Amino acid sequence: MTFYQELQLNQSGSKSLIKNSSDRRQKLRHTAIYIFKVFLTLAFCMTFVIAFSALFGQENSIVGVVFLLFVMVFRFADFGIHTSHSILCLLIIFAVLAFAPRLTNMAGPFLSLMINFGCILLMMILGCHNVLMSNHSTILLGYLLLQGYDVSGGPYRQRLAALALGALVTCLVFYHTHRKASYKRGLKDLFLEFHPDSTRTRWQLVIALGISTILFIADLIHLPRSMWAGIAAMSVMLPFKDDMKYRVKARIPGNIIGSLLFILLYFFLPPQLYAYIGILGGIGVGFSAAYGWQSVFNTFGALSIAVGLFGLPGAVILRIINNIFGALYGLIFHKLFHKSAETLLLRNGKTGT
Repeated sequence: MTFYQELQLNQSGSKSLIKNSSDRRQKLRHTAIYIFKVFLTLAFCMTFVIAFSALFGQENSIVGVVFLLFVMVFRFADFGIHTSHSILCLLIIFAVLAFAPRLTNMAGPFLSLMINFGCILLMMILGCHNVLMSNHSTILLGYLLLQGYDVSGGPYRQRLAALALGALVTCLVFYHTHRKASYKRGLKDLFLEFHPDSTRTRWQLVIALGISTILFIADLIHLPRSMWAGIAAMSVMLPFKDDMKYRVKARIPGNIIGSLLFILLYFFLPPQLYAYIGILGGIGVGFSAAYGWQSVFNTFGALSIAVGLFGLPGAVILRIINNIFGALYGLIFHKLFHKSAETLLLRNGKTGT
């Protein structure tokens, strides 16, 4: 395997390569490349987001994060349909990202519930037909981040321009890497294959209903930083039950441990180094293949921002509450939805309808 090919591996791939190395020299070489890749990726991401913020304003730095996520993910992942139709799907998804998060922040709880449900379901149908690609984790994360870091006025107009640039670059990268892919399905088939008897359709519905209702509840009780609850619910509501249970068991302790470690760092580090805690979290995520450890280190970046808004105790409490609420709600909602769906299907089968 060449140096460049090793750089393309994810954490699991790199760690597996190191583990299966036949001799000490090869193990050291693969380890050195892995460490270099983590720091190179972090340096590139930081440079990109800083440059993006300078161009479109500090309030829109989150758009740089979403932009980068989409390009990095859809360089490899596709939608399982004709490439030209996939590009149309991407454009529609970016249009949703541009307007729906802003509308939900302007509307009341009930109208926001309907907007969230409709938009999330649309994005799930367009971008998540192949469940094994896990495209929802990128698309819905982007949606929730833009909703949580809302802007208005001039910064919102800059956000629209930033998302337009993101759509253009993502589509160009997608076309370049997937132009030779051949699929029989087209855009129309995504809707034709949307049926309640389908396991995929039921998963798409449970994601749309689960996330929209948890955001609705958080809105009603005025829970700050509700996007964390939405992200937690989205993260655990997977199409496969065993994976979902593992995520719940890993996410809740991971966020509690991450919050405790953040508190220790906050107390022991001098104030001038606080800004680097988020960077430390990014390095930790880069070295983590297990979901639990990713949850631990993701907490660092989230709390680094939230401390400035809520103070240390408030940020930590909100982080833990939102993640426990989101993870447990996702698990319970998923079970109740599927039990209800199975009951309805059995009843319809008996009545012949």
